[in-house]
Amino acid sequence: MLNKYPMWKNIMVLLVLTIGGFYAIPNLYGEDHAVQVVATRGAEVTASTLSSVNGLLESKGIAVKRAELEDGQLIVRVQNAEQQLLAREAIAESLGDKYTVALNLAPATPEWLEAMGGTPMKLGLDLRGGVHFLMEVDMGEAIRKMEEAKIADFRSQLREERIRYAGVRKTAKGLEIKFRDAENLSKAERYLKSLSNEMVFTDGSVGENYALYASMSDDYLRQIKEEALQQNITTIRNRVNELGVAEPVVQRQGAERIIVQLPGVQDTARAKEILGATASIEFRMVDQNVDQAAAANGRVPASSEVFPRRSGGIAVLKKEVMLTGDHITGAQPSFDEYSRPQVSINLDAKGGNIFSNVTKDNIGNPMATLFIEYKDSGQRNPDGTVKMTKIEEVISVATIQARLGRNFVINGLDHAEAQSLALLLRAGALIAPVTIVEERTIGPSLGAENIENGKMAMIWGMVVVLIFMLIYYRAFGVIANLALTANLVMVVGVMSMIPGAVLTLPGIAGMVLTVGMAVDGNVLIFERIREELLAGRSVQQAIHEGYANAFSTIADANITTFMTALILFAVGTGAVKGFAVTLMIGIATSMFTSIVGTRVIVNLMWGGKRVKKLSI
Repeated sequence: MLNKYPMWKNIMVLLVLTIGGFYAIPNLYGEDHAVQVVATRGAEVTASTLSSVNGLLESKGIAVKRAELEDGQLIVRVQNAEQQLLAREAIAESLGDKYTVALNLAPATPEWLEAMGGTPMKLGLDLRGGVHFLMEVDMGEAIRKMEEAKIADFRSQLREERIRYAGVRKTAKGLEIKFRDAENLSKAERYLKSLSNEMVFTDGSVGENYALYASMSDDYLRQIKEEALQQNITTIRNRVNELGVAEPVVQRQGAERIIVQLPGVQDTARAKEILGATASIEFRMVDQNVDQAAAANGRVPASSEVFPRRSGGIAVLKKEVMLTGDHITGAQPSFDEYSRPQVSINLDAKGGNIFSNVTKDNIGNPMATLFIEYKDSGQRNPDGTVKMTKIEEVISVATIQARLGRNFVINGLDHAEAQSLALLLRAGALIAPVTIVEERTIGPSLGAENIENGKMAMIWGMVVVLIFMLIYYRAFGVIANLALTANLVMVVGVMSMIPGAVLTLPGIAGMVLTVGMAVDGNVLIFERIREELLAGRSVQQAIHEGYANAFSTIADANITTFMTALILFAVGTGAVKGFAVTLMIGIATSMFTSIVGTRVIVNLMWGGKRVKKLSI
């Protein structure tokens, strides 16, 4: 029988529309102003933290809508933006520097709906807001690290060539290599110049003091700074990917700064912790020939330094760095045979060779893992930039039992620290520290005008189309209008279901375009039905032929548009991707509602019946 769907197909359409509508519902509840607290450096957010924060805010007269612990972090919801700022300041001052306190916008979705997987769709930086960081790369530190690397290279190169030298150190004039005689100085100068043109060598001998000075050429300095900026951009992108942020913006600004925008980010505190932290590790040998009592008073040889141990006490390490985190290619948190947290490290080929050679000569000696982190001190420099505090501590000291290669482990961490360190090292070591010189959490008020304009465009577009279809196609116009409304709900539902989907202002333009494309399919079908009726076909034949013959035309048009949107998504960035995602979802849902959805309604109303006239 013509125009009759089996029951399973009707149920399938109803189920799809129900699921789309269910996942669109959370968008009706809006968001709460919230403060997010995340523990760092071994601290924990516990029920006692929740209790103390509630008591603190109550004493300050700040009304708390809801405070909850989620995945080891505390989210405190307050009434408005003003109370949000006051709450952040009070909590940050009370908890201290072992916690990251940041502004956030928490979905106001009811708990029962969240339990069923319902979450609102994420809005982009231009609509919902998000996090904006302006970071400055410490070029002085990048150059210092390269100088330290050159000092180590000079030592190994001269030893390999059997050229005797008295010492290598950094001075105000550059890197100084001292010799006991002019012959070895002359040999070293010729040999080192033959290896590289990056350094400029000058003879700085005075009397019997034979010295060769090495300084970096201007071209080499520019290259170091450029590489530092580019590598840090790559590393920050990797860290953003670890955070799972959709459509981030990571780009350079000038010669030393990087802009990071995280639109629609939900975990603001986590973003600040990961992006703002400059964590790296160094492996150094422990100086065993130092009196601990003297070291506690700061009396150590010039070749050694004193560092605090995380477990308590101090450790005296040699200044010479055996290996840095630059050679780390992989890092995964794991557990040892006693279920203690550890981080499994993989090195690149060069790092593996360096580590193998160094540990081979130090079997039986203790080696320390030095953890270095730069954190926001809460103060500002005279030029207005954020003053960073350098934290250095020894997280483990272990005796080298055998020659180590490209794979080894770091222990002495708790579970949270192992997870965090593995993430930072896996994302890549920053070649130089970055300072957050500007941080903005952009609230929805800045995007209110964009949201309002987008809503008005959508409403007026829908109203005009709905009126036109109702007048021009009568009963079939009502069906088209139902399908159009269902299509819009499904687009919102699908956008809410996809974890990485973010709605931007261009995305709203894509939704408005989808409205026109959705109704276009129905226009083609209805006009074809009219043609079949004018050609003398029966009502049932006209409906059948109208849908069957119009399908190929609709499919061709939508598939070509979908392919174009797919290309835009593949090659585009930022706003272009936002538009492409919304358009692709809109095309898929509009084909479903305009072809399958309207057909179900038409079949239920007129299918299989003796009908002499259609209201079209």
